[in-house]
Amino acid sequence: MLRRFVAVALVFPLLALLLVVSDSPYPSLPGPKRDAPRALVALGDSTMAGEGAGTYEPGTDGENGNWCHRSLKASVHKTRVDGVDEVFNLACSGANSEQVGITDQVRNTEGSQARQLAAIAREYRVSVVVVAVGANDDPRFADVLGACLRAWIERRTDCAKAMADEWKARVERMTPKVERALRDVRRVLQDEGYTPRSYTLVLQSYAAPVAPGLPFDLQNLAGCPLRTGDLEWVREEAVDQLSEGLRKAAKSVEARFLDLSRAGDGREACMGGKKPEEEWFTRLTVDFDGLRDEARARHALQESFHPNARGYEQFGRCMTEFLTTTAREASCVAGDDGNLTAVVGPRD
Repeated sequence: MLRRFVAVALVFPLLALLLVVSDSPYPSLPGPKRDAPRALVALGDSTMAGEGAGTYEPGTDGENGNWCHRSLKASVHKTRVDGVDEVFNLACSGANSEQVGITDQVRNTEGSQARQLAAIAREYRVSVVVVAVGANDDPRFADVLGACLRAWIERRTDCAKAMADEWKARVERMTPKVERALRDVRRVLQDEGYTPRSYTLVLQSYAAPVAPGLPFDLQNLAGCPLRTGDLEWVREEAVDQLSEGLRKAAKSVEARFLDLSRAGDGREACMGGKKPEEEWFTRLTVDFDGLRDEARARHALQESFHPNARGYEQFGRCMTEFLTTTAREASCVAGDDGNLTAVVGPRD
């Protein structure tokens, strides 16, 4: 009799719980309220911000010291995800992994992108987070291109040779920093009630902005003042090694990875010769008006060798295609029609 009483006493609470659960037409979702609009959020540096495409968001083109250069033509604005209602671009030119992660660091007047993401995640249901970061950490890719430009001006041959010896070590030091930033992204979303399965996290790599084989009459200040050996090193070694380091970071946090290292093949800066409209990257670009303004002068070359609006549109096209798959990794390469397509699996 006592055993039957105990059994009944245990069954009734379970029945009550089942009634409560079955009374709700939908299982509960993590994060904000059920009817919250869905969002796609971009984090990272100039490649994600849209540097080089122009049409920058008000307040990010030098106003009050903010040079984030977030473009309305950035790739995230060309990425289409079913069910997404809002797109947020938190990326900022010059940002490194620390600024993407949880930090008190301020760059270009802006603080932690991960913390900004957390604020969005409370009001919107974040479906996808795309990240491009790492080049401004130890690799300091923009500075390397600047050094190679100076080597051309001074007729030196030591740019690629000097960098090749330490580049791999720079990338190796970068990788755990990118990994830490991605873990911070996951952490802030977890703190807001999200589970890893409730959103998609993608890390993308960088495309080579220059390549050997450009017309000789553009291998100067009129277009791409870089020595042939330096162009070969950037295209054949530096960008590939950078992508490999980023691939490792993505894998370590179970993020998806989109390899852009060959996304610009044949469309790099100056490769179009007399048809620059066929290129996906900016040539050497000088803001001559900015040179007359002391506050803007040091940013006069900022857009140089970044993707242009055509390039970002293609990157967005490839990301769109990648997000329609369940693949953990893909590479952006040109299809038969010349447009980028996402080829599933690691690049050969």
